[in-house]
Amino acid sequence: MNYVIGVDLGTSAVKTVLVDQQGKVAFEHSEAYPLSRAQPNWSEQNPEDWVKGTLVSLRRLMEQSGVDPSQVDGLSFSGQMHGLVLVDSEGKVLRPAILWNDTRTTAQCRRIEQTLGGKLIDIARNRALEGFTLPKILWVQENEPEVLAQAHQFLLPKDYVRLRLTGDYAMDYSDAAGTLLLDVAAKEWSAEIAEAFNLPLALCPKLVESFDLTGTLLPEIAGETGLLASTKVFAGGADNACGALGAGILGEGRTMCSIGTSGVVLSYESNKDLNLEGKVHFFNHGEKDAYYIMGVTLAAGHSLTWFKETFAADKSFDELLQGVGAIPAGSGGLLFTPYISGERTPHPDANIRGSFIGMDSGHTLSHFARSVLEGITFSLRESIEIVRDSGKEINEIVAIGGGAKNETWLQMQADIFNASIVKLESEQGPAMGAAMLAAYGSGWFASLGECAEAFIRPAEVFKPNAEQAAVYDGLFSIYQEVYGQTRGLNDKLAAYRQ
Repeated sequence: MNYVIGVDLGTSAVKTVLVDQQGKVAFEHSEAYPLSRAQPNWSEQNPEDWVKGTLVSLRRLMEQSGVDPSQVDGLSFSGQMHGLVLVDSEGKVLRPAILWNDTRTTAQCRRIEQTLGGKLIDIARNRALEGFTLPKILWVQENEPEVLAQAHQFLLPKDYVRLRLTGDYAMDYSDAAGTLLLDVAAKEWSAEIAEAFNLPLALCPKLVESFDLTGTLLPEIAGETGLLASTKVFAGGADNACGALGAGILGEGRTMCSIGTSGVVLSYESNKDLNLEGKVHFFNHGEKDAYYIMGVTLAAGHSLTWFKETFAADKSFDELLQGVGAIPAGSGGLLFTPYISGERTPHPDANIRGSFIGMDSGHTLSHFARSVLEGITFSLRESIEIVRDSGKEINEIVAIGGGAKNETWLQMQADIFNASIVKLESEQGPAMGAAMLAAYGSGWFASLGECAEAFIRPAEVFKPNAEQAAVYDGLFSIYQEVYGQTRGLNDKLAAYRQ
């Protein structure tokens, strides 16, 4: 039996999975690493922590599995998007990585908009948001010019780890699309955008497909991981592109909803000329010459984690959600907006903050817990409605991530989205997508579509309840009013945040 390895470099941990030729996960392992918030709105990590975590996880994966390293055909990556890693000519990191959830770059976003105007959407297909990479580069340019002057190239998180494993500088299209420096349709770095900000194109690494071979393991890395130096390493993709691969989103009309720390609604797109004017993200897929439309809720699962840790720290997630099913739709008139980290879709607003509206003395912990689930799901529906408004029919959605683990929440998604929700037999999300890229790159399958058919199996389908869906339609219209009603208040409150 031969295997491939998927490496999923997340925000809080790296996860590795060993996958056989039937798409079954034989073994998996994860290693956590810290996140630094040295100042308000900052979010940084030490790239060396990613490398150490990846090497330890690969070694333990091989030790626990007992698989002969000659049986591992290749490995590939999924990575947290947008994070800025600046390296010098020797590949040495020049400063801590600035992550996707760092929001210090509002002024740089305005600079991008003022400089490029409508050209930004025409070329990069996305609006200037604090999470993207170009604003981070401009922040360094303005605040740490001596650092940028030393930079040989910028990389994204998984690309730096791959550099350390192989010695190869590269970035795939799906991750490059989240930098605001890529001409998404032309699949090349935009000289026009780079020149507008006095950035040399040489700062950008070579571009490759997600399934392209980018080298083999360096001898010292092979020794540390228990793998062979001849193990093939494939480029990999952005976490959302890999999550889409792992959910089988490889054809028109295919849509997924991923609820992790953030929440994502993602729909396959084949038309490279589609321009939704920045209402949602438009990125290159991990499949060649394919794209996807994506909306993001910044604090999806994070809202639930925050709520549990703040108000029910003594309970497990299962205990917290145990009574949620007995609470009627609408949580007794209690409405939650999950803007606790700002918001991205459809409101790109770093200042907006969350709220509970409609609280009364009859509400219990279960009412609040259900309202958090409903609020997260309402936010994701806003992205679904934008995709529907573009002319796409969304009648079936594949659920992955934490939101796919609780049956009450899955049914709630079916009712709020008014679409069938498909739960997969084995849901590994981006890690599985990374393994699929390695399997396809290794020649196991003639296409990623064939790989998906072999690897991905649905387990259960949750269909919308017409009565519940009607209730949620009414509540959704109220939910949509909250942003406009609270935006001004939150702008005023921003001055009081520490």
